[in-house]
Amino acid sequence: MPLVTTRELVPRAAATRSAVAAFNIITLEHVEAVIAGAESLDAPVVLQVSENAVKFRHGRLLPLARAAVVAAERATVPVALHLDHVQSDDLLRQAADAGFGSVMYDAAHLPYAENLAATRAAADWAHSQGLWIEAELGEVGGKQGRPALDAHAPGARTDPAEARAFVTDSGVDALAVAIGSAHAMTERTATLDHDLLKRLTTTLDVPLVLHGSSGVRDDELTAAVAGGIAKVNVGTALNIAMTGAIREFLAAHPEAVDSRAYLSVGRDAMADAARRIIRLLGR
Repeated sequence: MPLVTTRELVPRAAATRSAVAAFNIITLEHVEAVIAGAESLDAPVVLQVSENAVKFRHGRLLPLARAAVVAAERATVPVALHLDHVQSDDLLRQAADAGFGSVMYDAAHLPYAENLAATRAAADWAHSQGLWIEAELGEVGGKQGRPALDAHAPGARTDPAEARAFVTDSGVDALAVAIGSAHAMTERTATLDHDLLKRLTTTLDVPLVLHGSSGVRDDELTAAVAGGIAKVNVGTALNIAMTGAIREFLAAHPEAVDSRAYLSVGRDAMADAARRIIRLLGR
């Protein structure tokens, strides 16, 4: 199936009050697992490569991106490719030629005026290349390389009036909102502010995105989707599944040295996790 774009998937989900699952990929096993999970449910899915994943791959975007594109083109369901949490303008400008249909430009750590100016410039460039662009307002927190932020701290959450001005002035196509989740959570203890989400949904006319979903309980997540979240980013949940399965396998098979044996177990565990999340989001 031809590679699709996030622009095709997310507004459609928003119109039906469901959400597209967007999974952060690090290895080829992540790619294969996510697509297998989506295919088992005949559901569309987004593969995301973050700037941190690119750094892990020695700063090279193309090897993982090319693998993801080829896998997506051979999938039996619609698959989009998204460049996630980009702060580097150099990396941003590699997106279109690497097969990405969308980017998330991350200047949320900057003061509002600087965030807006940087995001406006990124949006202008992205649109000139035919790319759909997402940004973040408020601080979800928990990103690698940033100071820890309490998702409930004063000023952390997205203000609806400020968000409306930001979307209008920046020209972005979607907005990641801070409503109580945090990146890289390994326990599902986050409590979302559904009243704030309702106000954001009423105020904004672009799809809303939830980052840090791995720390959110199922009931909170389904309520967020019903409340207007149209794209849900998932990363840590896959890594928890993969790492746990590999640990269990190696504990039971201490003699194992063939990486295919334990990577296949990890891949299967990630596929199960992806399947559960996609089903939960109503796709």
